[in-house]
Parts: sequence; structure tokens; C-alpha cells
Amino acid sequence: MASIAATIEPFGPRPRPFFTPTRIIIYGIIIVAALYYMLPLYVMITTSLKGLPEIRVGNIFAPPLEVTFEPWVKAWTSACTGLTCNGLAPGFWNSVKITLPSTIVSVFVAAVSGYALVNWRFKGSEFFFTCLLLGSFIPYQVMLYPMVMITAQLKIFGTLWAVILVHTVFGMPILTLLFRNYFASLPQELFKAARVDGAGFWRIFFQIMAPMSLPIFAVAIILQVTGIWNDFLFGVVFAGTQNYPMTVQLNNIVNSAQGVREYNVNMAATILTAAVPLIVYFVSGKWFVRGIAAGAVKG
Repeated sequence: MASIAATIEPFGPRPRPFFTPTRIIIYGIIIVAALYYMLPLYVMITTSLKGLPEIRVGNIFAPPLEVTFEPWVKAWTSACTGLTCNGLAPGFWNSVKITLPSTIVSVFVAAVSGYALVNWRFKGSEFFFTCLLLGSFIPYQVMLYPMVMITAQLKIFGTLWAVILVHTVFGMPILTLLFRNYFASLPQELFKAARVDGAGFWRIFFQIMAPMSLPIFAVAIILQVTGIWNDFLFGVVFAGTQNYPMTVQLNNIVNSAQGVREYNVNMAATILTAAVPLIVYFVSGKWFVRGIAAGAVKG
């Protein structure tokens, strides 16, 4: 039996070596890109954990000799963000109050609009869709002054409601385009079968279309949350000095010209400001990729 087994020739494709030239190039590029993007984050984290005497030594790449969380506490509670020294905490809650309603309203309206443009065509729907496309590519700065006048006429300029309105309006065109393209990729037989069974507009949307569209909802939420949370322009223009979001307060901390420049506090404040978009992306990143691959950019 041993002699027979020895005479049997192996069959199938020959195993490929792991370290091929192509793999070496690909993994080399990935490693270099990862280091390029991770190195600033490493410097920010290590600097935020150092005291000022250690920072003055000048070796920004060295790990902290003595870890301290005092810069984080100061950035959150007592860093000066202008005339007040209450840290980033008020700006955090202002950003939450802006982000939640802006995201919910804009995503819901865009989902319903995209669903209607695909499955419930009406007279002038193509013209409406063209206007949305144009609105997706108009720079925000062009519409800044008209929106200032509109919010002033509505008596909400300088309040959080003005920022919520602006983010909701400017977020809907691109989100409507995403939802419209996604719903267009779904089988039309499902919609037709529901219509035959007597289902109406809202029943089809909530019971059929919405449950099948969780990936594109994740894409829209990620885009809105990151875009609204990271926004500086609308916050500094429309919010008013008492309602500045976190990004505006971060700018005031980093660019403060009074006293000693505390780089550790600045780094801690920057990480705190960026924490929410990072958490949102890491928690729902797989849905983002799935939504894009499933038809979010098709049309």
C-alpha cells in the first residue's frame, strides 16, 4: 500500500507562494498608507498624555514618561473657548442637539423623496430630480447669505434651530440621490406585488422598502453625522456666540492667543471633538461598505 501511495501523483493547482512580488507591493503600499494616517493620531495621543515640561523637550514621537490625564480633564471642563472657560462640554451638547434632529429629519425626508421618485412618479418628477442634482453640487458658500436672510426672517438666526434648518436643507439633495439610486436597484416586482395586494404609499415604504434598505440608511446616517459634527462654517455663522458647536469651540481653544500655548490640552480637545464620528464609523462601517456596494452609487 505504501508503494502504491508513493506512485500517486499530486493533482490540482500548484500552491502559490505567499510572498509574491504583487503581494509585496500591495501590502507595502497598505502599510505605508496606514503609517501615514496613523502617525499623526499617535502623536496627538502621546502629546495629550504628557505634561508641558516633557513637551518642551521637543521629542514629539517619544511615548510619555509620566502619563497624565489632566489635559483631557481641562479640555473638557475648563479650557477657555473665548470669553468663557467651561471647556468643550457645552459645545459637545450643542453639537448633539444639532446633529440628532438634522440627521433624523434629512434622512427621513430624503428616503421618502427617493422612494417617491422611483416608485411613484409624478408630473415634473424628472425636473424635480434635476434640481436636486444641481443642489448637490452648488457650493455652500454661494447660498450662505440667502440662508442668513431666511433664518433672520424666521426669527431663528443665532439659535440652534437655524443651524438645524441649514444642515437639514443642505443634506437632503445628496441623500435623496443616494436613496433614489438604491431604491432603483431593488426589484420592481416587490413594489408591483404590494400594489396588487392593495398596499398604499406609506405601507409599502415602512413594511417593504425601509426594512430592505438598512445598508443605505447606514450610509446616509454616517454621511450626515460626520458632515454635521465636523462642520465649522454653519456653526460659526448661524449658531450665535452662546450656541457654538464643538468644532467652533475647538478652534477657539487651539487658536487662543492668551496665556501659554498648551499643546497637550489642544491635542486632547482635538481627539475629543473627533471621537463621535470615529465611533459612528467603526460601529457601522460594515453597513457603510455594504450600502455603497449594494447600489448606493448606481443609477
